[in-house]
Amino acid sequence: MEEQDIKRHWYALKVFYNKVFDIEKALRKEQLEVYFPTRKEQVRGSGLSRVDDTSTRYERISDKVVFRRIPVVNSLLFVRAAEEEIKRVQTLVYGYALVYYNAERSAPAVIPDKEMAIFRMVAESGADGLQFFSDESIVNFRQGNKVRVTAGPLKGAEGYIKRIKRDRRLLVAIEGFVAVATSYIPPEMLEVI
Repeated sequence: MEEQDIKRHWYALKVFYNKVFDIEKALRKEQLEVYFPTRKEQVRGSGLSRVDDTSTRYERISDKVVFRRIPVVNSLLFVRAAEEEIKRVQTLVYGYALVYYNAERSAPAVIPDKEMAIFRMVAESGADGLQFFSDESIVNFRQGNKVRVTAGPLKGAEGYIKRIKRDRRLLVAIEGFVAVATSYIPPEMLEVI
């Protein structure tokens, strides 16, 4: 079977023992696409000389500009793989991570490409006021209308309007795993789906 004939899907991994950067590195070495939601913080002063260039925890722009990647969702890593590859991933990360399974526990839980793309777009947008939630904490917020953003840096994002800490915000979720809430988006930049 040729490389382009293989159907790949997104899967979620629950990572233990603060090994998410190590597992990310190992999966990239296996030529798999990996996504780990992080924010960047510039390293300053004496911290620059201690940066390990082999680590995926840091991103070196130049000798004087280094960013540290800080997880925004602890212990959660996403990998894009074929069904056969995800079985190999389970073996590779055994003891340090678990692949999430569907409700029937019959197969690894597939994350739809569209859900993943929208979540990544919002998470990587750099927009001010983003707040990340685990799936367990999302149920605390009241669900509203499903909407699409029509303008601005988050144009195309789809999610639900929810009241979070007395503010109406757009909540974009990967159902069953994680969600990100934006800061307030004016109603004229939203359309109901």
